[in-house]
Amino acid sequence: MSTLEESSLTESEQIQQLKDFLKSYNKLSERCFLDCVHDFTVRQVRDKEDKCALNCMEKYMKMNQRISQRFQEFQIVSNENALAAAKKTGQLPS
Repeated sequence: MSTLEESSLTESEQIQQLKDFLKSYNKLSERCFLDCVHDFTVRQVRDKEDKCALNCMEKYMKMNQRISQRFQEFQIVSNENALAAAKKTGQLPS
């Protein structure tokens, strides 16, 4: 692959990562807004709404981090099992 193709691939990966981030951010914003904001009679964000939104965001971030961590652990175990199976069948040297 040429450096131009590699930089293009990297650029497209970066664009995809940005799209994924924005999708996640928008999902979080909508979810927390719908759960926390109920009073539209005043312009100010009430303390209760503010605390609710912060708690919502924090829980979402912790959940997302936990899922990522579990996924990484699963991938490591899966890779180790695949490597062991390949060695067992003789596809890889011991």
